[in-house]
Amino acid sequence: MNTHIQQKSWFRRNWLWVVPVGGCLTIILLFVFGIGAAIFGVSKLFTESAPYTYALERAATDANVIRLLGNDIESDGIMQGNISLSNNDGHVDITIPIKGTKGTGSVTITGEKENGTWVYEKLFVTIKETNEQINLLDKTLEGI
Repeated sequence: MNTHIQQKSWFRRNWLWVVPVGGCLTIILLFVFGIGAAIFGVSKLFTESAPYTYALERAATDANVIRLLGNDIESDGIMQGNISLSNNDGHVDITIPIKGTKGTGSVTITGEKENGTWVYEKLFVTIKETNEQINLLDKTLEGI
């Protein structure tokens, strides 16, 4: 007589711990990836805003900033501060870390948006090594 014993599959033997652990792990991973995607999306909105791009453009083309930080000035990390927009109005108060071939610093920009036009109150670069501040606004306030 030939008897054949069929063993249970791995999942049938271990389902009591696989289902809860796998379910919890899936929920945790979805949460982490969801938070990461939200942070990336919000960050992208800020880095594509008019004040952000204006501040970086002014810093990258200013002769004094280039003399102290070097060429190829670009963003060097995560900005700090806030930008708020409501229809054609808004407010900006941010600091953006920057770097060049010779050193690092930060660009600070504050301003108001009224009827679709930005008017900047402050726009300056602070050189990290010396704490020197370079004003990037002309004597009159500039709008974009």
